[in-house]
Amino acid sequence: MDKIISRISDELSIKPNYVESTVKLIDEGNTIPFIARYRKEVTGGLDDQVLRELYDRLVYLRNLENRRQEVLKLIEEQGKLTDEIVESLNKAAILQEIEDIYRPFRPKRRTRASIARERGLEPLAAIIFAQKPVNIDLTELAARYIDEEKGVTTADQAISGAMDIIAEEISDNAEYRRVIRELTFRHGIIKTSAKKEEDSPYRMYYDFEEPISKIAPHRVLAINRGEKEEFLSVKLQAPEERIIEWLKSRIITNPGSIFGEIVEKALEDSYSRLIAPSIENEIRATLTENASEQAIKVFAENLRNLLLQPPVKGKVVLGWDPAYRTGCKLAVVNPTGKVLHTEVVYPTPPQNKKEEAAKILKDLINRFDIDIIAIGNGTASRESEIFVAEVIKTLDKKVKYIIVNEAGASVYSASKLAAEEFPHFDVSLRSAVSIARRLQDPLAELVKIDPKAIGVGQYQHDMNQKRLSEALAGVVESCVNSVGVDLNTASPSLLSYVAGINSSVARNIVEYRETVGPFKSRTELLKVKKLGEKTFLQCAGFLRIPDADNILDNTAVHPESYEAAGKLLEFTGHTIEDVGERKLENLQTEVEKIGVNKLSEMIGVGVPTLKDIISELLKPGRDPRDELPPPLLSEDVLEIDDLEPGMILNGTVRNVVDFGAFVDIGVHQDGLVHISELSDKFVRNPMEVVSVGDIVKVRVLEVDAKRKRISLSMKGIN
Repeated sequence: MDKIISRISDELSIKPNYVESTVKLIDEGNTIPFIARYRKEVTGGLDDQVLRELYDRLVYLRNLENRRQEVLKLIEEQGKLTDEIVESLNKAAILQEIEDIYRPFRPKRRTRASIARERGLEPLAAIIFAQKPVNIDLTELAARYIDEEKGVTTADQAISGAMDIIAEEISDNAEYRRVIRELTFRHGIIKTSAKKEEDSPYRMYYDFEEPISKIAPHRVLAINRGEKEEFLSVKLQAPEERIIEWLKSRIITNPGSIFGEIVEKALEDSYSRLIAPSIENEIRATLTENASEQAIKVFAENLRNLLLQPPVKGKVVLGWDPAYRTGCKLAVVNPTGKVLHTEVVYPTPPQNKKEEAAKILKDLINRFDIDIIAIGNGTASRESEIFVAEVIKTLDKKVKYIIVNEAGASVYSASKLAAEEFPHFDVSLRSAVSIARRLQDPLAELVKIDPKAIGVGQYQHDMNQKRLSEALAGVVESCVNSVGVDLNTASPSLLSYVAGINSSVARNIVEYRETVGPFKSRTELLKVKKLGEKTFLQCAGFLRIPDADNILDNTAVHPESYEAAGKLLEFTGHTIEDVGERKLENLQTEVEKIGVNKLSEMIGVGVPTLKDIISELLKPGRDPRDELPPPLLSEDVLEIDDLEPGMILNGTVRNVVDFGAFVDIGVHQDGLVHISELSDKFVRNPMEVVSVGDIVKVRVLEVDAKRKRISLSMKGIN
C-alpha cells in the first residue's frame, strides 16, 4: 500500500500524508462529494475532480498489484519463478508489462512451436539458438532428431520445427516486445485507405496517413468508426528495418555461422508472423483507450457545464415539442414545474392550421400569463420557431422564446420514470413538459435521463460503456451535490444522485414525504426507512429545507458543524436569528478582528471548514448557478440565408470537442468555431477558452447553405 500511495503522490503531485488520509476515507465508505466538501482538513482541500482522479488511480493500481501477485503465484506453481522474474514483475509499472512477463508462461493454444516441442525438437532449437560452433554439419545434426513416429521425417523438417520454437521464444521475450512497441509507436505511421468508392463522412480518411505518436484522439475514433462501418482499411506501418536491425543486434551472436543464418530467418519470421500483428493490435487498443478517455473527459466536462446552466426561475413556461403530421405538443408549466395545461396544435405541414394554432397559442399566453416559450430543437423546430416568432410579434405582452436542446427527451418520455410521473399523458406530451422544465431547472430535469443520451460529446457510443457510465454518473453526482437539493420537492431521480443515497432510499424519502408531509428538519431524515446514521452523515449537508425552523437546514453547513456555526455567531456578536435577515454585514470584519486561525482554534474546527461556514451564513440558500449569465432569449428569427461573412452575432456554445466548438447563433444550424479560430493566442484545448452554455460573440467566416455548414471565428472580437 505504501508503494501505491507513493506513486499516486508522485503522479498527482499531492503530499503523501494527504493521499494516505484520503485513501483511508474512501476505504471507510465515504463518498467523493462528502470528502471534497466536508473533509478538507484531512485531504488538504482536494477538489471533487482531483479526488475522482485519485480514486481512479487507486482502483487501477490496486488491480495492478492484484494481477502482479496473481502472476507471481501462477509462475511459481509452474516451478519456473526466478529472482530475475520477481525483480521484473516488481518493476512493472503498467498492466501491459506484467502481461508481457507472463506471456511465456501463459497456457497456449496449439501453435507451430508447441507442435515442434511435442516432436522433441526443443534440444535442437536450443543448440541452434545458442549459436556456438560445433564439429558437425547442420543437416547431420538435424538428422539426429528425425522421428517418423512423431512426424519428423527429414532434417529440413527438424530445422523448420526448431526455427518455430526459436521464433516463439523471441516473440515471448518481454524486453523485446517493450522496445518494439516503443519503436513502432514513436516511428510508425497509421495509414487508412478507402474500402468503398461511395461518399461518406470518412472521405478525408480515404487516403490518409499520420505518425502514430501525433494522431489526435478524435481522429482515432473517427477512423475506428469508419473501419467498423467498412468504409476504411486501416494499417499500422512500423519501422520494420529498424526493428529487425535492433533484434539482430540483441540476438545474433555469431552472424557468420550457419546457426546465425538460421536464427536470423527465425527472427524475421518471429517479427512478421508473431510480433508485428500482436503489437499492431496492442497499439491500436492503446490508441483507442487513450482516445476514449479523452472523449470521456470532453463529454464529462460538457455535461457538467450543461447540467450547471442557470435555471430560469419565477417564470411560467410553455414547453413546445415540435412535429409535423402528429402536431406540436404544448405543455404550460408554472414556476415550480407544475403542469397547468396541455394542448396539441397543427401549424406545421401537412395540416398547416396556422390560424387555429395562433388563436390557441394567444389564448394560452393570456390565460396563464406565459413569459417564455421553450421550443425543442428536433423535427419541425424551424417551422415552429418561425410560427411562434410571428405570433408573439402581434401581442401586447412581452413574450420571448428560446430553442432548447431536446436530446434525450424522447428517451425520458418513453421511460418507466416518466410513466410514473405522468401516467395520463401520452409520450409526446411528456416530452413537452420535459422541454419546459429543462429551461426552468436543467439539472433537476436532465438527471432523469441517461447521461449518454444527452448528446454533448463525440463518439460516445464507440467507447467502453461501463467506463463512460461511471464517469458521467460521477459528473452528475458532482453537479447535484455542488448545487444542493430541496428535500421537499426533489424527484427520486435527483435524490438518488445525492451523496450516500441510492435509488431505494430516494424512493423511501419521497414515500415518507408523501405520507407524513414535508420535512421540517434534516434530523427528520433519520426516520426514513433504510436511512441510518452512516447515510445521514454523507447526505445531510447536500439536502436543503427552505422553510425549516433552523435556517442552517437551508445551507451547506453540515449538521455536524451546527455547534461550530453557533459558536462562530456567538464569538462575533450575532445570533442564529441574524442569519438570512441581512444582519451579518459585519461578520467578515469581526472574523478578521479575531483572526481566522485563532477563531478556528476557539471553535474547534479547521480553517477550511470555518471559511465554508462563514460563506454559507452570509448567503443561506445560495444557488451557485445564479451567478452565471442567463440564457439568450429570442424575439425574431434568423435564417441561414441571412448570414453573410463578416457578420458579428451572439451565440450559445452547444458542444465543445477536441477540434473546436459548435455555437448556436439562432439559425437552427450550429456553426463551428475551429480550434484555430477560438482565440488570437494558441489554443491547445478548446475547453481552455469556451464551455457548454457560454454566451459568446462570433464572426461569420463562411456559409455553405446547401451543405448546412457555417464557419465562425472568435478572433479579434472583444
